[in-house]
Amino acid sequence: MKEDLIKQKVQGWIVSFSLLILIGKFIAFFLTNSVGILTDAMESIVNVIAGLISFLSLRYAARPKDKGHPFGHGKIELISASIEGLLIIIAGGMIIFEGIKRLFEPATIGKLDIGIAVVAVAGLMNYVMGWYSIRMGKKYSSIALVAGGKHLQSDTYSTIGLVIGLTLLYFTGLKWIDSALALVFGSIIVVTGILILRKTVANLIDKADDEVLRKMLEVISTARKPEWVDIHNMKIIKYGSCLFVDCDLTLPWFYNITEGHKACEDLRGMLSAKYSDRLLVTIHSDPCLEKHCDHCQMADCIYRKSPFVAALNLTLEELTASDEERKE
Repeated sequence: MKEDLIKQKVQGWIVSFSLLILIGKFIAFFLTNSVGILTDAMESIVNVIAGLISFLSLRYAARPKDKGHPFGHGKIELISASIEGLLIIIAGGMIIFEGIKRLFEPATIGKLDIGIAVVAVAGLMNYVMGWYSIRMGKKYSSIALVAGGKHLQSDTYSTIGLVIGLTLLYFTGLKWIDSALALVFGSIIVVTGILILRKTVANLIDKADDEVLRKMLEVISTARKPEWVDIHNMKIIKYGSCLFVDCDLTLPWFYNITEGHKACEDLRGMLSAKYSDRLLVTIHSDPCLEKHCDHCQMADCIYRKSPFVAALNLTLEELTASDEERKE
């Protein structure tokens, strides 16, 4: 798919720039001997490794469905993001360890002006790359790109604090500031990794995504047809950028097989038009019951048992309710 090639291209650029930033930060560290700058450099190692893993996972996820993987290979993106989260946590832990060590064994620090300049430029580049990665990840539903972008932007936020701290160190000469920076930003990095892991684990165990369901509800409500008495029992599973949707569609009980099939195809076609070829829809049709008459919009129904009162206002709760919850 074209979208898969775009995601791979985006990730390829991110890895290339991350490598340049890594080289720049280590040059700054060797010039200054600042553990604060080492903090930034070590996270850049994670950026490069995680970026490479994301790139490989995006290539693997782009493979077409086969007999061994009937739902495609999209779940690999979640594994990639999980590995990135773990790497971030490990890097944060190492940074905290080094910061504590330097508290007891202070090191000589020099050429901070050059180090501050390098770190500041690297931070700006990280922010731009992170913004672009998140933007493209949301556009093409790639959790790997979104996770990578958030990681890059969290690196930028820590860099801002790092530059402020290094500037204070430059003017005051207080060596404990360097260690304090490592402890603070190492902790921030660990928290970032934990948040990424929480998101990926939720998707790996197919936790319901309310944001996707709300978008689906909006699409259905906008183009709803009179014969769609109601839609319920909707479940959505994400495989990378692909969505697998299962739902029940209540139709007039007197529809024959051909009419029922056409109504289901109309719903499937409407959803597919909004989500391109990233959507696979399975629809089960249910016959309407007498209790549906008061909100059924079939104006010419000759079997109506009670007068029309008002159209059913589809809500997220209504859309996801199972037959057992509806007592049907």
